[in-house]
Amino acid sequence: MDTLRKPFQGIFNIIRFNWHFYVLPLLIILFTFVINNYYNNDFNIIINFILSFSLLLIFISLIVSYYIYDLSDLYKFKWMEELPISENILNIHAGFDETSPILEQKFPNTALIIYDFYDAKIHTEISIKRARNIYPPSIKTIKITSKQLPAINNYFDLIFNILSAHEIRNNQERIQYFKEQNRTLKPEGRICVTEHLRDLPNFLAYTIGFFHFHSKNTWEETFREAGLEIEKKIKTTAFITTFILKKNGTSS
Repeated sequence: MDTLRKPFQGIFNIIRFNWHFYVLPLLIILFTFVINNYYNNDFNIIINFILSFSLLLIFISLIVSYYIYDLSDLYKFKWMEELPISENILNIHAGFDETSPILEQKFPNTALIIYDFYDAKIHTEISIKRARNIYPPSIKTIKITSKQLPAINNYFDLIFNILSAHEIRNNQERIQYFKEQNRTLKPEGRICVTEHLRDLPNFLAYTIGFFHFHSKNTWEETFREAGLEIEKKIKTTAFITTFILKKNGTSS
């Protein structure tokens, strides 16, 4: 499976999509460093320490991202081997899809449907726009809204949300999104949600950037309100969590 991904693809994409988070701070740090050392004052050492620490934080975030997206087993999806045999599989992304080709290899004898809930009016982050320009959606992709899935009841065996559902920032919209997945899921089907969490490891890795993620409690409340329950939690590194969900009352 990992042959689909090139060396350094993860960290390279992160820098390409989010370069403004790295270039602008680096320029500010460099400019401040030059000015600070040009003028001798009592705070030179303190300011240089702050600048050096800021550089260290940026470096740590890049190293962690390289570890997660290029060195770890994240895209090997070994946990998928324990999922039930499936006929109809859905993969939902938020404008940037690098997992559907992997899923097609993982489940070669199934019908993979791809949904994209990206809405340029709502999801205004420049990183998503850059990603879509570099990696246009597959021609198989079906454009949807997060409020309604164009599928009949009890249709899908498996539904995947891989690093995408966090883009839905409104709680009620996110609950409705998972209610729709519940509606279209077969009674014995499973929903898989893979995400960073707003927790200590991700704070140490990304500092204030971890606010872009949702907390474990937020996800648990979302699933509960959508009529789903957590069957299993899987950690892929300390930074990535996968929730395996089933309908409330469904036996394993």
